[in-house]
Amino acid sequence: DEPVLRDLDLTVEAGQTIALVGATGGGKSTIVSLLARFYEPTAGEVRINGVDYRQRSLRWLQAQLGVVLQVPFLFSGTIREAIRYGRLDASDDEVEAAAKLVGAEAFIRDLPGGYDAEVGEGGDRLSTGQRQLVALARAVLADPQVFIMDEATSSVDTETEALIQEAVETVLEGRTAFVIAHRLSTIRRADRILVIDGGRVVEDGTHAELLARRGRYPTLYTRQLARDEGARLAQAPRAS
Repeated sequence: DEPVLRDLDLTVEAGQTIALVGATGGGKSTIVSLLARFYEPTAGEVRINGVDYRQRSLRWLQAQLGVVLQVPFLFSGTIREAIRYGRLDASDDEVEAAAKLVGAEAFIRDLPGGYDAEVGEGGDRLSTGQRQLVALARAVLADPQVFIMDEATSSVDTETEALIQEAVETVLEGRTAFVIAHRLSTIRRADRILVIDGGRVVEDGTHAELLARRGRYPTLYTRQLARDEGARLAQAPRAS
């Protein structure tokens, strides 16, 4: 019976990328879960294009949203089927165009069977990075108005991160996005960064603006910088 979010009053313009940062338990996941209507607000409204989304059908909302998780789930079947799940009436050419757009074409062509290669249960025949690219291609094919992303690059190495980051930029171009950000690359590129703490937005601005204010964001940023550097060093080859 305790409210998770308090005094949340947020207006997002079409095409903006909003990064949500803050300590675990602050309310970041609740914000995106409300947007996806996994929960409904107990007070207030969530409006899309000015209309309370409870006045729309769930089918309409699902058609407007694309959700990409840290570790995406793929149903068993072929890569072509996994991508086509984003839009079941898509042609083979449209499926392959979506894969090319996000940079998945190269690894798919290298697999035995190419687009007809089996992904395995949950996608277990693919690496985490490959599953992420397939999930992004699936999302592009669906062509949603709004993306929700639980940072797509947090579970991969730095080389794969660069590839996925390019794909993410392609996916988000011209679309509204809410990103729970774990990596600095996403945080810095966001149009707005919201620092969430105790269920409230305590800071709101661009990367440069928030650094200049010397509030909570610089501390969060410095910690993330140290974590990213530690991860980079851990992945670097050691001289024998």
